[in-house]
Amino acid sequence: MPVQSKPAPLPPWGSALAGSTGAVLANALVYPLDIVKTRLQVQVKRKPGETGDHSDPHYASTWDAITKIVADDGIQGLYAGINGALLGVASTNFAYFYWYSIVRELYFKYQKVPAPPSTAVELTLGAIAGAVAQIFTIPVAVVTTRQQTQSKADRKGFLDTAREVIRSEDGVFGLWRGLKASLVLVVNPAITYGAYERLKGTFFPGKTRLTAGEAFLLGAMSKALATIATQPLIVAKVGLQSKPPPQRQGKPFKGFIEVMQFIVQHEGLLSLFKGIGPQIIKGFLVQGLLMMTKERMEFIFVLLFRYVRKLRSEQLAKAAELAAATASKAKLAIPITTK
Repeated sequence: MPVQSKPAPLPPWGSALAGSTGAVLANALVYPLDIVKTRLQVQVKRKPGETGDHSDPHYASTWDAITKIVADDGIQGLYAGINGALLGVASTNFAYFYWYSIVRELYFKYQKVPAPPSTAVELTLGAIAGAVAQIFTIPVAVVTTRQQTQSKADRKGFLDTAREVIRSEDGVFGLWRGLKASLVLVVNPAITYGAYERLKGTFFPGKTRLTAGEAFLLGAMSKALATIATQPLIVAKVGLQSKPPPQRQGKPFKGFIEVMQFIVQHEGLLSLFKGIGPQIIKGFLVQGLLMMTKERMEFIFVLLFRYVRKLRSEQLAKAAELAAATASKAKLAIPITTK
């Protein structure tokens, strides 16, 4: 049986472009679930018999949230803030995959004994890449979260929402609200991609190119594990980046620990996992579609790079032949003189 040649590796920007393209396509397809899980995570659970005003709708479940959002805002309400969200998804994933490729290459470069990285190493590489990506891209996430939680009457564009955040108590630093929680949450993509690499090596050892179905399955499984492990931090980060609940009387939270304490005090311990249903469904679909698309995009880029290299080689060969022919003609054209 012939040995299959390993495809040429992509440069970091190639992996980043493939990953961000897959992420944008996947998130665009399931964006309504993102709206629903955000609304569920920022609402404060009502006590029995407690009622709220009409401007502050309460959602009992994922389906209840979908029906109420459509009733109040129409179908477009399920896509509020999608432009900023996809911009954030593209920038975050591009930065993540770029730095993940860089740190992974550096790891293999300085590794003394060639061997697959352990789970701990995979998690560390993913955490480093995620931390760098979050520092540069969190302002987009803050603005998007605000847009997703705005009512129809208060809805603003991306730039107007950003100005609103800057005019708040924190000033321009408000665009980096939740940074600490986000840096802690780098364990989520670290767990996701670390688990993906380990599952890939376990279920498909030695296989360099997965099928679409295999990539979807592994991506979905790895994301579900990461979501369950980090859901309380996800809820706390959303609470930090959205407007404070009415009980806070406009006073913003100072940190994610304070958000978690507030949730436990007013809603109970299990509310740290509110919105986990649509969160897992969204993560399951997005990560599965992302990894499936990323695998295909990487393969397309590998073929594209091979084609470009082939064209360049042919052009260089023709240029060399032309130069040689020109030199030969010039030599023949020199007149022979005798004394």
